[in-house]
Amino acid sequence: MALKESEAIVLRTYPLREADLLVTLFTRQEGKVHGVARSAKKSKRRFGGALEPLTYVRAYYEDRERQDLARLDSCEVLESPLASEVSYPRAVALGHVAELLDEMLPEREANDAVFRLALSVLAKLRGSEIWLPVTYFELWMTRLMGYLPDLSECMACGRTLNGSRAFFHVLSDGLMCTEDKRLASSEISAESRRLAEQMFRAPVESFSGGPWPKAQAADLRKFLLQTLQRHIEKKLVTAGMLEKISS
Repeated sequence: MALKESEAIVLRTYPLREADLLVTLFTRQEGKVHGVARSAKKSKRRFGGALEPLTYVRAYYEDRERQDLARLDSCEVLESPLASEVSYPRAVALGHVAELLDEMLPEREANDAVFRLALSVLAKLRGSEIWLPVTYFELWMTRLMGYLPDLSECMACGRTLNGSRAFFHVLSDGLMCTEDKRLASSEISAESRRLAEQMFRAPVESFSGGPWPKAQAADLRKFLLQTLQRHIEKKLVTAGMLEKISS
């Protein structure tokens, strides 16, 4: 069977036997693909540096009849996250992107919009600022997966929220007005809602590279993470790690 070729982003690798690796790829042509890279720990010619998580590669692989796992023949590095310094906050942010892609994407279903989003956010994550690209990625993943409700109206009564206070609850979809909010709700600021609208209208590259502290849009990120975790019915490991980063 002829080898398939596709741009791909490496999401995860796991040891398999002495020299092999089990690899999860987000390919542009076929979506998420699981495969085995034989002798990957020994073969620098075929895989040298290409299987680090979040590496953008050109992958060559083969599907075998009656086997769930593809055979990964080789990978060519197109862009590596290791090309610039990897601080702990940046490593956690990169891991968060990888975990979201792995958890949210179905098997063997191409999604070019998500692929382009991931590449643009990874490019923005080359520097030291992490909160802008993380916020942008969570917002757009929530929207592209079909989980993001209308942020401009109350989910309970339909009242327009523009200029009004808005609240969200961990067990509910959408935003609520002051009259319809549930007990133990959290508030999301008008500023964060305006920022979300700006992010829907502009690519991540267009936002300035100025300081973006953790506190900025923290309420928006909380709302997005609660929404995502409710739909996948599990906690994201990297969400807790991000929360512990001080600034």
